[in-house]
Amino acid sequence: MHLVAPPEHPFAQFVRILGKGKRGARGMSREEAREAMGMLLDDKVEDTQLGAFLMLLRHKEESAEELAGFTEALRARLQPPKIALDLDWPSYAGKKRHLPWFLLAVKALAASGVRIHMHGGGAHTAGRLYTEQLLGLLEIPLCADWQAVAATLDQRKPAFTTLGSWSPQLQRMIDLRNTLGLRSPIHSLARVLNPLGASCVLQSIFHPGYQAVHREASQLLGDTAIVIKGEGGEIEANPDASSHLYGTANGENWDEEWPALSAQRHVKPETLDPAHLLAVWRGEVQDDYGLLAIRATTALALRALGRSREQAFAEAETIWQNRHSSN
Repeated sequence: MHLVAPPEHPFAQFVRILGKGKRGARGMSREEAREAMGMLLDDKVEDTQLGAFLMLLRHKEESAEELAGFTEALRARLQPPKIALDLDWPSYAGKKRHLPWFLLAVKALAASGVRIHMHGGGAHTAGRLYTEQLLGLLEIPLCADWQAVAATLDQRKPAFTTLGSWSPQLQRMIDLRNTLGLRSPIHSLARVLNPLGASCVLQSIFHPGYQAVHREASQLLGDTAIVIKGEGGEIEANPDASSHLYGTANGENWDEEWPALSAQRHVKPETLDPAHLLAVWRGEVQDDYGLLAIRATTALALRALGRSREQAFAEAETIWQNRHSSN
């Protein structure tokens, strides 16, 4: 009697590439990454393989080639309608130390005519304040589909979609955060995706060292992008610290250093009260740190759209002052 060994699962090769010991393991090529993500998105992978793949990739740290390949697999399956869009604004980190002042910058920019698509992956880590939790308070529309995104943008409002509404498979991988005990590389990938092909992708990295990798991934994809180490991991310029902008456009990389806007660091608030954001938006109260963060973040977005730093900061002030009259 001959015992026949079961055939190897097609996805096993990708787990083996990443996990074959210190000498045998390696990173994936762009093509391999595209194929692997394609299988993940098509639900052709076992749960045990998914967990092993994500954690091996997390331990190794994802490369620009892998991020580009993953993104290409997703874009090939999305095929969204053509929507005129200025900025892709991923929001996945949540805020812990300061309120999400970038949301007021987004609202003011949208009111001035800048077309912004935001997307996020839900509240996956306890103790952080996520954009999804503030959409109702700040009257930022939650869009269920691409048609709703287009209609919202035409109304001079920022459009927000959940990752799960257009890629439930990627959302499921993010949701494994509390099962696996670590963030997966999908948190990084989500920042690169640019699902609607916006003119520019803004990206924020929490851990230093990832900026260059993300810029290279966007460069490989042919995207225009600016990557910063944003406050709390969100796309928000910290006025108390200098910001290094990692940019890429037309296949060429550029770098720019922005000095801190405040000579002294502001005291971190004891609690994060979302109602305070609304009060600042309405002009009912002042917040020195918040207003500086809004101005710097607005300027960052305008820099992404081609303004010089000086033009961006001057225009940012005007956009904020006219935030209620632009509609």
